[in-house]
Amino acid sequence: MTEKEMKELRELVEYLKAAGIGEFDLERGDQKIRLKFAGAQTAAMDTAALSQLLAQASASRPAAAAAHAPAAPAAAEPEADSGLHEVKSPMVGTFYESPSPGAQPFVKPGDQIQAGQVLCIIEAMKLMNEIEADVSGEVVKRIANNGQPVEYGQPLYQIRPN
Repeated sequence: MTEKEMKELRELVEYLKAAGIGEFDLERGDQKIRLKFAGAQTAAMDTAALSQLLAQASASRPAAAAAHAPAAPAAAEPEADSGLHEVKSPMVGTFYESPSPGAQPFVKPGDQIQAGQVLCIIEAMKLMNEIEADVSGEVVKRIANNGQPVEYGQPLYQIRPN
């Protein structure tokens, strides 16, 4: 491997650890790499997302680091959003606010919700993952955009707890 490829691999490993990915397969030409992280959540990725993940790992590295440092955004808006709970993405994927195209959203601002109620779906590696509310309350704002990619730890909704 060249020095550039080693640097990319190191960045990818850091990104995968930060995102909580437990297993990753990489295949480039005649090179094959399998990464498994002990004690990590079980999430497998294959080469289909390689180009996207490599681009995210190198291009949005500062954004990923910022997502794991919540002190700055929280300190910037304490007066306007005090008491609001943020539901954050538990994974990298594509955000969908409804169960199918054209269907009504699971929730919309102003809705009263219960803990455990489905808020949205995040598609990751062709798997649809239902994201549930971890608190009961009123949906104040949907932050993520329908059909758009989201990163690990990115806020999806703001909820005013009961």
